[in-house]
Amino acid sequence: MAIVRFDPFRGFETLARRMSEMFEEFERGITVTPSDFSPRVDISEDEKHLYVTVELPGVSKEDVKVSINDDNILVIKGEKKREFKTEDKERNFIRVERSYGSFQRSFMLPDNVKKDNVSAKYENGVLTITLEKVEPEPPKQIEIPIS
Repeated sequence: MAIVRFDPFRGFETLARRMSEMFEEFERGITVTPSDFSPRVDISEDEKHLYVTVELPGVSKEDVKVSINDDNILVIKGEKKREFKTEDKERNFIRVERSYGSFQRSFMLPDNVKKDNVSAKYENGVLTITLEKVEPEPPKQIEIPIS
């Protein structure tokens, strides 16, 4: 039998790393409202635009709302409804892995995004939001005379 040295702090390193990762997510301005269904999101950019692509399989276009509030936060919310068909009521489900329910995803937008020029396109269960970037205003310089 091998002798194993007891280390009471062995698990704390993993816990500290996970807590650090969790707080990094909050610092990035990303929030996820817990629910059964949480769509996956890709965020990308090029020189002139910021793109948010959201996978919404089984969600109709009418069940999705996109908004930007005064605090520069993009909010995507909606609901993936479970529709029962007549034959579903006659079945006994053995396994149900698909998720349903309401969802909300929020993202802090950078200051260089033009809030009044946003477009959204919904095609084949994929929502693509395009936000136009603007050049940030250069900081004002005031020349002070030296006497």
